[in-house]
Amino acid sequence: MGLLFNFSYSHTPQFKPMFFKFDDLGEKTINKIAEVALSTKLDKRDKLVVKVKTDPNLLAKGTLESLVIDCQGLMVENALRMESINITLNTIAVSPFKALTGNIQLTQPSRGKACVLLTEKDITRVLDRAILRNRQHEIVIDEKVIKVRLQQVNCNLLDTGKILIEGTVKLKDTEDIKQVSLEIKPKICQAGNGVIVDDIEYLEEPHLSSILLNPILEEAKSILNLKNFKVDGFSLKVKEFNIKKGALQLQAEAGMTHFPTA
Repeated sequence: MGLLFNFSYSHTPQFKPMFFKFDDLGEKTINKIAEVALSTKLDKRDKLVVKVKTDPNLLAKGTLESLVIDCQGLMVENALRMESINITLNTIAVSPFKALTGNIQLTQPSRGKACVLLTEKDITRVLDRAILRNRQHEIVIDEKVIKVRLQQVNCNLLDTGKILIEGTVKLKDTEDIKQVSLEIKPKICQAGNGVIVDDIEYLEEPHLSSILLNPILEEAKSILNLKNFKVDGFSLKVKEFNIKKGALQLQAEAGMTHFPTA
């Protein structure tokens, strides 16, 4: 629920200094406050640009016109690197009194949009980490229990709109090396609350692929739904995506419940 401020235009001494302070607090000051606060939360990145648009009249009414966060090379949970992420929030309701002391405090949640770009190299890095938790398995081949070891995985983003996941497997008893692979075509679910995968095709060594790559596939789903992105006060919900050769672009709904503190 927003806060209601009743600003009087009386020339009584107690209100006069307040308006001088609002006039002094311009976009440059608010930008600096926002950039410092976000820098502490988005600390593992290559580049960060924060731009707040407002003016003294809007701020006196408790409104920031917009907030744009443009971040390059951001590292989030599970070592996922985002090539770029751009978040735009509009009409942000804030407490003007708090803003005067350098504290951007939301009086109601704000919504906007986000665009995230991922590369197949960055996705592969996360999947490689996932195999550390699912590296060794025991499977039955020709009625014999055989120990197999998943050595590496690779992600390829295809211009067909599909994702190819390949892996190398070593059979410990025979030292044989086998290739496993699967291809998926993700889509937005009908409820509109994220990406699902219901079209899976196991290519090389289908039996091995289904056993060894399914845990890796679960990690890929987490990436596609931006579950690795966890920043205090912010949320992202995937609405659209586009896969082209070597890159994946996710369009998301962005939300902010409170502004991070430095």
